[in-house]
Amino acid sequence: MPFTVRSEAFPEDGAIPPRYTCEGLDISPALAWSIPPAGTQTLAFVMEDIDAPGGAFDHWVLFNLPPALDGLPEGLPKDINLANGGIHGRNSYGSMGYRGPCPPKGPPHNYKLSVYAVDRGLSLPAVATKEQLRRALQGHVMASSMLIGTYQGKAAVDGGDDGDDGGGGGGGGY
Repeated sequence: MPFTVRSEAFPEDGAIPPRYTCEGLDISPALAWSIPPAGTQTLAFVMEDIDAPGGAFDHWVLFNLPPALDGLPEGLPKDINLANGGIHGRNSYGSMGYRGPCPPKGPPHNYKLSVYAVDRGLSLPAVATKEQLRRALQGHVMASSMLIGTYQGKAAVDGGDDGDDGGGGGGGGY
């Protein structure tokens, strides 16, 4: 059986509901995944806006989740060290934990959530970036899966301008 990730909040290639964005509650969506391959020691996640100007913009970096977990609840705390053993890394906002989509005016952006089944624990600082995580993953990913969601901010739809350069919610970012 292939290793897969899914969300009840939005379907593959579907619209991410506003509650998970800077225009809503800015909470993480619930996620679920299939059983990782035998030998998996830890799981890691990255959520990034792959349409951001200047390259991918990281919304969520999470690693060292126990492989026995089969999902994450909605609204995961933004604490660096989670009760389930996971560790939040640094997103492109410079903070820890999930920060939802907040695209500038224009067409919808695609947000890629990648999950990795890893054959060893990851010795990374809690402030690890996506780049540091990806270097640590090299040669140790047993399986991976991704989920794409889309989001177009209200400012992009109604043409409104809230005066900042980050899009409709005033939170900046993508």
